[in-house]
Amino acid sequence: MVRKIAHVAFAVKDLNASVELFAKVFGKRPDHHESVPDQLVDSAMFSVGDSAIELLQASAPDSAITKFIAKRGEGMHHISFVVDDIERELARLKSEGFELIDERPRRGADNYLVAFVHPKTANGVLIEISQKIE
Repeated sequence: MVRKIAHVAFAVKDLNASVELFAKVFGKRPDHHESVPDQLVDSAMFSVGDSAIELLQASAPDSAITKFIAKRGEGMHHISFVVDDIERELARLKSEGFELIDERPRRGADNYLVAFVHPKTANGVLIEISQKIE
């Protein structure tokens, strides 16, 4: 079951410029920076209450972020929801008819396991399911 919104992620061309922009919006610097080699992205995370805004820049030409920006431009990439049991939640979503991009969770940013639900089965929204690694 979904417990809360973890973050809303934005695909950006220039992480440093976007960090400066959002630092002005929030009046503070990012709480977390990280490279995620498995997903070919660099990430900056701004905590906002119990949720966060994540900025994602591609770290390789074949990154999903590179492809996203080429097709749609910069903007909202996905929304992430925290769950208690990611494996059980993926099985439940699949049984409800959602198409999974990830049948099994993988390591994401900020010490989370993540898996994605295809936007074509979720009203055009890329959904990330995430579980904190204990």
